[in-house]
Order: sequence, then C-alpha cells, then structure tokens
Amino acid sequence: MESDAVWAPLAGLDLLDRRLLHALQIDGRAPFSRIAQVLGVSDQTVARRYGRLRGDRTIRVLGLTDPFRTGLTPWMVRVRCTPDAAASIGAALARHAGTRWVNLISGGTEISCVTHSAAPGHDDTLLLQKLPRTPQVVHVAAHALLHIFFGRDLSPVSRSSALTPQEAAALAPDDAPAGPPPDAAAAPVPLAPGDHLLLDALARDGRTPAAELAAATGWSLSTVRRRLSELRACGALYYDLDLGAGLLRSELRAGLWLEVEPARLAEVGAALAGHTEVAFAAATTGTTNVYASISCKDPEALYRYLTGPVAALPGLRRTETAPIHRLLKGAGPYPA
Repeated sequence: MESDAVWAPLAGLDLLDRRLLHALQIDGRAPFSRIAQVLGVSDQTVARRYGRLRGDRTIRVLGLTDPFRTGLTPWMVRVRCTPDAAASIGAALARHAGTRWVNLISGGTEISCVTHSAAPGHDDTLLLQKLPRTPQVVHVAAHALLHIFFGRDLSPVSRSSALTPQEAAALAPDDAPAGPPPDAAAAPVPLAPGDHLLLDALARDGRTPAAELAAATGWSLSTVRRRLSELRACGALYYDLDLGAGLLRSELRAGLWLEVEPARLAEVGAALAGHTEVAFAAATTGTTNVYASISCKDPEALYRYLTGPVAALPGLRRTETAPIHRLLKGAGPYPA
C-alpha cells in the first residue's frame, strides 16, 4: 500500500497515524465513523488517535478561507531586519491575525510570511504600512500571489500514499468544489457577518462541533450545516492540516524564488506541483515570479534537487534559495 519513501515529517508516526492524517487532509471534517470504516478500525480507535495527535500538537485541522474566492489579495512578504530584531519582529507578525506561514529565514536575518486583510474585529492596519517605520527593519519586499499551483487543501501529506486511491476516493467530501477552481474573473463570494463568525471558529479548530458553531453564530444546526456545505462547494472554505513544529524539524525546509519567462509560467507551475519536494508553489508579481516552499532530507538532497529538477525547468532565468530557520506560525491566522 505505502510507497517505500515516507515524507520525513511523517516518518516518526506509525502507519495508522499516517493513514489518519492522509484521511484528514482529504476531508478535515469527515466523521470519525466514516474514517474508521475506510481505515478498517473502530470509531473509538480513530477518536483516540486523533485526540492524542491533537493533544500533543502534532496536528491541527483548520477550516480556512480562500482569499481569492472572498475578494482578498494575498501577499508574499520578505522583511530584512537587523540580526538582533528578526525574532521579536517575527513573533509580532505571528500574533497578527492577518498573517500566515511566518518563518525566520536566511539564518534568522529575514522574515517571510503571507498576509492579507485581517478578520473583522482585529487590527486591520496594513502591515506593509507599519513595517517600514520600524527602526530595526532594513528592507521590505512584497509581491501579490496570483495563482496557486500546489497548496490550499493539498500538501505533502496528500502525496504520502498512506491510503490507496480507492480509499482516498471513498473519503472525498460530497460538498467539495466540482471541477477546477474558479478563475480570477469569477465574482467573489459575499460573506455576511455570521459567515465571519463561522469562519473564525473554524480557523481555530476545523472540527469544531456543529452545536458550538451554532452557538457562535446564533444560527440553527441546520443553517450551520447548510452554510458549511455552501461555502465549501463554492471554494470559499477549505480544510488543511497544520503540522506541529516537532514534525517539521525532521527535514531541511527552504523558500525558493524563481525568475521564469512569462510564457513558461504555467508549464513551470505544473512541473513544480509534481515535485515531491514542493510543499507549496504559486505565481507572484515581481521579477522573481514563482515562489515555492520546498522540503528536503538534508543539504545534499537540496543540492540534488536544485541542480536536477529545478535546473531543468523550462524558461528558468534565475533562482534564489533561503533556508527556513524556524517556523513561527503555520497555515492558520492563529498560532497553535
């Protein structure tokens, strides 16, 4: 069933845990009974395993909002700081509800993150207006994300092969978006105040029970379930796994910025999406118009990847690589 190679962060987990994580990557809100049926174990075993993984912060299931479908533009931001300030500025960025994937990079002298407008009720002042006025900040660069090649509800866990194709198909949610994601010209999905309350609760815990979501929104249970299905079907809501820092320490992670001929962007993006080293890949504005987050076993594996698959990408003009020193915040708006 499993491929010989197990993604490094999952290597310390047993097969059942890896199968459970793969199931949750496919459908973060799948009932334990449905997962148990596919995995061939009892409901209690699935609940116990999930409770342990959640309790020791190995994983979190997050219900996240797709900014492209809700009218927001995400930005990839790099902040170069004086060496003594990067950790404190990075921690402040991680506390902001409008940031995702906050990393210390380049030996701890830079910060990278994704940002967009904060959730209602939070400070909505643009980070890009604040950062240049911070004395310890030497330089800020920001580029809009235009198109995601690999990411969103897909991750290296999706490639783990812990589940057979038949088992994965059995777990596919009924309300998943049909067909490819809507293009950039599609009208944004309007969100009502109750939707923001619902999405805020899911961003803290994607498996929040429907009764608690009803209490948070003031809706009935039937309204909660209907709206969850509607938001997921239109692509505004998706579920992802936030892996604990302990797992991610088992590999070498890096940011990769590529300058690619515009005519080859789609081809390069499709190639990156198929690389097992790629955890996320997107097209961006700017001279370096492709960004990828990559994971390799060690420096030698990174060297082989850069001089092999990356060097062979069509239309490649220039590359820049920055090792990720420390993950300060993952996929969700709220730190674990």
